[in-house]
Amino acid sequence: MLAFAMACTAGTLGRLPTAKSEQPDLSVGVISPEVVVVSMREGEVTHARQVPYEAEPQDRLETSGSDTWVIRRGQTLGTLVGPNQDILYGFDRYTETPFNANRAGQSSSYRIQSKNDASYRQPATPAEVYRKSKPIDLARISRGGDLRWAMEHRFYLRLPTPLTPGKTYTIELTGQEQPPLTLTYQPDRQTSEAVHISAVGFRPDDPVKVGFLSTWMGTGGGLSYPEGLSFQVIDEASQRTVFTGQAKRRYRDGDSEDARDRTYTLADVDQLDFSNLDRPGRYRLCVDTVGCSTPFAIADDAWQQAFNLAARGFYHQRSGIELGPPYTDVVRPRPFHPDDGVIVYQSSAGLVNTGNGLNAQGTDEGNFANLVQGRTNTTVANAWGGYFDAGDWDRRVQHLDIARWLLELLELFPEPMELALNIPESDNDRPDLLDEVLWGVDFFRRLQTPEGGVRGGIESANHPRRGETSWQETLPIMAYAPDPWSSYIYAGVAARTALVMGTYAPDQVQGYRDSALAAMNWAEARHSEGIEALDWAQHRIEADRALAALEIYRLTGDRAWHDRFVAAQSALPAEAREDYRVANPQREIAFLYGRMPAEQVDVDRQAELRASLLAEADAAVGTGQTTAFGWTKLIPSTPVGWGDGLGSPKARTLLRAHALTGSDRYLEAALLACQFSAGANPDNMTYTTGLGPKSPQNPLIVDQRITGDLLPGITLYGPIDTGLYGDQWFFDVLESVAVPPAREWPSIETYFDIYFVPNINEFTVMQSMADAAYAWGYLTGRG
Repeated sequence: MLAFAMACTAGTLGRLPTAKSEQPDLSVGVISPEVVVVSMREGEVTHARQVPYEAEPQDRLETSGSDTWVIRRGQTLGTLVGPNQDILYGFDRYTETPFNANRAGQSSSYRIQSKNDASYRQPATPAEVYRKSKPIDLARISRGGDLRWAMEHRFYLRLPTPLTPGKTYTIELTGQEQPPLTLTYQPDRQTSEAVHISAVGFRPDDPVKVGFLSTWMGTGGGLSYPEGLSFQVIDEASQRTVFTGQAKRRYRDGDSEDARDRTYTLADVDQLDFSNLDRPGRYRLCVDTVGCSTPFAIADDAWQQAFNLAARGFYHQRSGIELGPPYTDVVRPRPFHPDDGVIVYQSSAGLVNTGNGLNAQGTDEGNFANLVQGRTNTTVANAWGGYFDAGDWDRRVQHLDIARWLLELLELFPEPMELALNIPESDNDRPDLLDEVLWGVDFFRRLQTPEGGVRGGIESANHPRRGETSWQETLPIMAYAPDPWSSYIYAGVAARTALVMGTYAPDQVQGYRDSALAAMNWAEARHSEGIEALDWAQHRIEADRALAALEIYRLTGDRAWHDRFVAAQSALPAEAREDYRVANPQREIAFLYGRMPAEQVDVDRQAELRASLLAEADAAVGTGQTTAFGWTKLIPSTPVGWGDGLGSPKARTLLRAHALTGSDRYLEAALLACQFSAGANPDNMTYTTGLGPKSPQNPLIVDQRITGDLLPGITLYGPIDTGLYGDQWFFDVLESVAVPPAREWPSIETYFDIYFVPNINEFTVMQSMADAAYAWGYLTGRG
């Protein structure tokens, strides 16, 4: 994951190709009979591209940090990249659009007229105009950080007289070089930004099918709709109404939404419930006098399509393999493979003792210092594979959560999970999902030493050089030293892999079993000698040790491992059980032990662990009942942002509670929690690339920014809490760009599609991507 410092350092941002949208530059819509909205896109960004460097005698090269800048006749051209420094990466270009946004924010700038509505026979001006302007792309046009912004403006025109259905209106922007806009008011046909629906759609048997009605008008605040508005679901094919209902006020502006006493929405929100509609088809959701949602599907494979996209997202994040047809339209050379001359050096620093791991002893400054200081001249053979962590290229043992959760889906739903993903391994006899698991597991198996210890991953010496792609990496590359924490994590996942392989490839079980036991025994030997770490890190290592022992017990049936699991879990003090840093392995233990057969467990311990999981699920249900759009969290007090951002559904505990109990209460809460990130939000967008009619175009992915190939299936962190993160540097940058100022925006609308904000535009494979994949996979597989 790209760190905070990388994104705010001048000259270190990468570039992505110009992103075109289906939305026209200028359009008009309706959000109520009294308010129309004029939308305008201003400015166009053309992102920098690599070109061959053609040196001239007067060129001067200047090194700054990791970058080499080319200066010609006093002008900086860009940076040199690649092993031979023969490629030039320049700057973005910005094309101005002739448009005066400040003028467009004035009532006097509009003339509204109609030939068939007597109220507008004579030209009229709006009673008021409100403005909402958001950057949708960024151009860095010079070394010094000179920025230009592509903008999306919305101007909300409060009319002197309500619109009349069926009548046609002309809206003219005076003093602007823009054509007049024509609007025929047809609220049963027109798409309105005020009506929000999931782009994923619904399965016919989903017990929750809902949309939402809300609008925040920027400088005009939240629009409060009359309560109890009627709505209809209309069949797109026949144009017939198939369901009618009344909107229900779900949230009132100003109410607290969670245990942090935060308000994230700044507008009333109505829920539009059509859960009883179970007929497959393609529909639109229309609210009387307001307008309609974008079309959505009710289909047996609705969740499967989303899951397929998310699962293939992991393929697009693979390291050590080229991408291209017939598996994807994205073409990318093979990065980080030893056959291409890539050398990986051994570091004496374990991942556990770096900022990218636990920084267990508190000695690392930043994320790279211990790793780089520990570099040796010893090379690590056959060190390739795994997944790129996020927008950059590190591969860490935390990524094995992906394997753990995909294996869990295979265990819960064997037949539904045998879907075709169109990956290079699709022609073998194993399920494609299992092959994707093995891509991650086998990487760490290759990093295992003959003694059994597992290296925690591979990392470059710093964040990527400006303009350099993954297959051009010129920074030193190092493998972490084996450490007990990484070995425990690997041992548990390798044991689960061996167990599942028994169903699909029995001849390969022994290899993974032996590897798991070797890693566990190596880590146990170090544990018996004592592991030096801060208290909380000791607790986290002990929790992962307990999980690994439980996984090995389930694989081997050897009761000694059960005893070791109990001892490790019992060693955790009460305060550690409440520490969010120690929560993840404990959460895994609760579900794993909770679903094991009674003859394999201690019944009282199982009941206690099940109760802890259900208590967390009950809290998540409660959070979903108070948030305006039904999204929830794993822990009610967790801040919204980074891995706990709103870009992916936090539904895993709810779905596990459903698996344990069969209770529709948990399934319904999980389905509700999945709506916001799937498009039922005020931006009417998903936060997964390639999903739905509107999705991110400028994610923080270095390769993509440089080449222009949009990787599908990447779920981003998404919107964050302005109250908690409002003091961060990017809000300073955006404060004078957005209208209202960025810190005044509702948190749920803080997705700015501008590439350079890690805790909004980035992701990790094991956080946002894995959260989405698990939720959509479970909803695909459930009976």
